[in-house]
Amino acid sequence: MNWNDCEMFCHVVEHGGFSAAANFLNHPKSSISSAVQRLEQELDTRLLERTTRSVRVTEAGEILFRRTAPLFAGLHEACAEALGSGREVTGMLRIASPYEFGAHHLAPVACELMLRHPKLQVQIDVENRPINPLTEPYDIVFAMLESQLPSSSVVIRRMFSLQRDLFAAPSLVRDRGRPQRPDELRHWPLITSSADTGWSFVDSDGIDHQVAIASPRVISANADIRMQAAMRGLGITRITASFCAEAVASGALARVRFAGYTCEPLRVYALLPGKKLQPEKVRHFLDALAGHARQTRGDMGWQFHHDKDAARI
Repeated sequence: MNWNDCEMFCHVVEHGGFSAAANFLNHPKSSISSAVQRLEQELDTRLLERTTRSVRVTEAGEILFRRTAPLFAGLHEACAEALGSGREVTGMLRIASPYEFGAHHLAPVACELMLRHPKLQVQIDVENRPINPLTEPYDIVFAMLESQLPSSSVVIRRMFSLQRDLFAAPSLVRDRGRPQRPDELRHWPLITSSADTGWSFVDSDGIDHQVAIASPRVISANADIRMQAAMRGLGITRITASFCAEAVASGALARVRFAGYTCEPLRVYALLPGKKLQPEKVRHFLDALAGHARQTRGDMGWQFHHDKDAARI
């Protein structure tokens, strides 16, 4: 088996398509497509179902990805650790992140990293406002809205896609009846972020459907406030699945899904000062975060994007 072809396939799955994988790897789309075709011919099975609008992983493809992607990730991380062996990670690592991502995804990684590196200090500030790492003293800024990406010369990495769903109090769904299609949401009270102008849903053909946000019942940039309002029966909210997993497990919230539609994922970007060489503390943190994402991919509802060649805008 050509392992380079297999790794190309894993990148297509991680990035959600051939074009995205080609952009991140800085490879021609045709070469990645050829690699996947060779791999399918060698295995004599279809790994991806392709349409003009989307790429879907088959059952065989999911098995191959789940078993091989961690191996490639481990190989790259082992090489990085070998290159950085003997170097003590020290100093203050300053991070800014929205609450929804920072509290549930960054905190455990930061704690684990500090246990491994006793001389490392970490400062995590929870900020929902746009931050430019060139003008404010942060080593890493995480952003979750494309509109918040700065136009100046910073390095931007698309790191993750977090699964989002709609959630409401079970009593609200029971009293009003479960909605069947996205367009029915216009008849429901909605709980939204202050940045929401519409909610996007993708159907099985890859077609995007926008639901306009006209007059929401509750508006807050704080995900915890939106979740609490939904638990009290004030409306339907859109939030990352990992953030409200405990509320769903306890029965305080019910997931609202539409057959044949998926909620647009929440894309997480890492903004870095425009430096050619990353400080050791930054590289170690991003590597640890990527490893955590791979290990908890199924449980936390996130998809890691291996951004080998970060964009500079």
